[in-house]
Amino acid sequence: MHWKSKTIDDQTVFSTANRTGLPIPIARALALRGHHRPGEIEAFLDPRLGDLSDPFLLPDMQKAVSRIWKAFDAGETITVFGDYDVDGVTSTALLMRILAGLGADVKPFIPDRLDEGYGLSQEALDRCLEEHGSTLVVTVDCGTNAVESIACAQAGGVDVIVTDHHEPDEQTAAAFALVNPKLGGFQPLENLSGVGIAFKLAHALIKSGRERGSAAADQLDLRDYLDLAALGTVADIVPLIGENRIIVRHGLARIGMTKWEGLRALKAVAGLRGEADTYHLGFQLGPRINAAGRIGQPMQALRLLTTADPAEAREIADLLDRTNQERRKIERDMADQAFAEIDAYFDPEKHYGLVVAREGWHPGVVGIVASRVARHYNRPAIVMGIDEAGQARGSCRSIEAFDLLEGLRACEGLLEKYGGHKMAAGVQLGIGSLDAFKTAFNAVAATGLEAIDLSPVLSIDSEVSGDELDWDFFRKLKQLAPFGQENPEPVWALHGAELVGQPRVVGQKHLKLSISSSGCKFDAIAFNHPLDRLPEGTLDIAFTLKENSWNGNTGLQLQVKDIRATESISLDR
Repeated sequence: MHWKSKTIDDQTVFSTANRTGLPIPIARALALRGHHRPGEIEAFLDPRLGDLSDPFLLPDMQKAVSRIWKAFDAGETITVFGDYDVDGVTSTALLMRILAGLGADVKPFIPDRLDEGYGLSQEALDRCLEEHGSTLVVTVDCGTNAVESIACAQAGGVDVIVTDHHEPDEQTAAAFALVNPKLGGFQPLENLSGVGIAFKLAHALIKSGRERGSAAADQLDLRDYLDLAALGTVADIVPLIGENRIIVRHGLARIGMTKWEGLRALKAVAGLRGEADTYHLGFQLGPRINAAGRIGQPMQALRLLTTADPAEAREIADLLDRTNQERRKIERDMADQAFAEIDAYFDPEKHYGLVVAREGWHPGVVGIVASRVARHYNRPAIVMGIDEAGQARGSCRSIEAFDLLEGLRACEGLLEKYGGHKMAAGVQLGIGSLDAFKTAFNAVAATGLEAIDLSPVLSIDSEVSGDELDWDFFRKLKQLAPFGQENPEPVWALHGAELVGQPRVVGQKHLKLSISSSGCKFDAIAFNHPLDRLPEGTLDIAFTLKENSWNGNTGLQLQVKDIRATESISLDR
């Protein structure tokens, strides 16, 4: 990797350090993230629930709340129509619990990924209404662009309230209420996830209920639902800034004391003990819920998050754990095949948009493989499975330099369906158009990317010395958490470190080593790093700093991002 130091003037860094009491490297990382003005710094380091905005700032929120209370008063059955990913499942669970807590007759519905596809499709909504007979449907994490299916429902006397965060098309659904921050004028809410919008609706319902004198609303504590909101927010990879940061910071604290049997059981099968962070949500809890929607039954994941029975929760959590293991095997096999196909032809000066498709590839796993392909080649990637009817359906993942949705729009004449946003989307086309689409998508990507250096760059927040890396440094570093999209975990660089003892391979492909810097010794681990690629002599090490517990011992550990032989100039600026 090419190491590049982020740049910011020293006076801003010193001023930030003096104002916060943070060590210079951490103050530099904070300032690099745009937080160096009075007021902004305090709000970032100490995000408060009291700083959450009024939920009625969202478009159509008042209409939605009034219609739901009307349903309460009339004894109508309300269906919460969700989606099969973590954001959709947590949204559904949160809103189900809130509506039931307020006294509603409420039922859940999540479509079948393989038979009914994504979102509020006509097929899924028809089955939903046939099963539940509801006169009010509230969607979560979907529905903004479901023009035809919502028009049909509304014409049949069923009111549909859409809560969603996806990008609107030119024509949006004529729902009874359309609660989507991307349709309003309040920019700070535009980054909310689907579960973030559901949380806002819950807030509005409780606030309205208390004004109406509802005893049930008085008894509901919205803080109890922050763990569900945090899980969906992290898993949906939305920016962890602003209100998302507030939700996730406080939601992580609630994970350790969660009221929900399902989350307790899920933590147990994932081996999560102690304090949770965004890694645990995004890579341990989230994938187990996602696995049910990808290759299993998403209603099982919803049952997990809504059950009050500890035995049922343990049974479902075990099932999701087994399903996730199966998903991982399918993913490995598909990824191996995709990489082999691309490697056979890949030329970095010719191939800018990568498209692979194959019969038999599981449609529930193509998104994960697309993410791996995009990350590996640092190019937008589309991975599709081809079904028996000759339809190629798949997922698209992009890089920051390329707007995926605009790229698909440029090829829409070859597509039957597509939708999503800048970084992720879904697509469907006939197999007869596949070769033309591959050519067209690569040409569109080349137009936007051929002038950009796409070689991998590792951004370094600051160079540090070994004697700076102590427990006080680590505790102050945690004030910048939670880390995620648009608030990445800081990457540090040690210059001229020395090996202590012999490095060894653990877990077949991970490199474990001890190093010394400025008279201080540290354990380090480099995932997926072959021993024969370890340079000789002194080392420059780029890393994130972690707390590691093993066999009852706890210490600081360097989680290595890259290792290189020591260079005379440690970093490019």
